[in-house]
Amino acid sequence: MNDQKNNNNTSRPLDALGKALNSQVLIKLKGGKEFRGALQSFDMHMNLVINDAEELVDGESVRRLGVVLVRGDNIVYISPG
Repeated sequence: MNDQKNNNNTSRPLDALGKALNSQVLIKLKGGKEFRGALQSFDMHMNLVINDAEELVDGESVRRLGVVLVRGDNIVYISPG
């Protein structure tokens, strides 16, 4: 029974973020704003540091932001980008 429980926990949310380090991600925030950039780091609260970040409107880049810290409680979703 314990082995089955461990197998179900192999893809926890923070594990998925760890696999996405140094890769492009798409982030949607409460309020509808979207950002894309390379995931540099994250913590247990899902606060993210994004390199080469850009703000998107309707999927198109409208502003380059550089390095951005995104507070985890504002995130609706994170997707490979």
